[in-house]
Amino acid sequence: MAKGKKKQKGASVSPNERTISENRRARHDYHILDSLECGIVLVGSEVKSMRNGTVQIAEAYGRVKNGEVWLVGSDVPEYVEANRFNHKPRRDRKLLLHQREIKRFAMRAYEKGLTLVPLRIYFKEGKVKVLMGLCKGKQEYDKRDAKKKADARRGLRMSMLKYR
Repeated sequence: MAKGKKKQKGASVSPNERTISENRRARHDYHILDSLECGIVLVGSEVKSMRNGTVQIAEAYGRVKNGEVWLVGSDVPEYVEANRFNHKPRRDRKLLLHQREIKRFAMRAYEKGLTLVPLRIYFKEGKVKVLMGLCKGKQEYDKRDAKKKADARRGLRMSMLKYR
């Protein structure tokens, strides 16, 4: 490691990545069992719109159709300066996965109660990537329990800071 440079604690994101949109609600609503980075097929005006950072993936999910994985329900607003060459904002977008990844990862979504949820969309070395999670829905009591634990942790941390 270079002298004078410290590795940041919890920094799992490389300097070549820039987050466009994050689905924070997914961590509240689902147990994330596994995740996988995918490419995505886009048109030019969609990439320009994503560079503005105006993507909504809160209601999006992944679906397997004819042996291919599609991102359904994501909203990429129209790029204002693209005028007549614009795209449809809520169209289905194809995800780029190898066949073995589709078999291993996406086909597990057919199991009872599992779904593919986009966790994050980001630029990685100039290309748009989607972090897809294989998730199982949380029950209401699981959500309450997680909130209770977070509140307890927060209270403990605050009391520790008080006595420093």
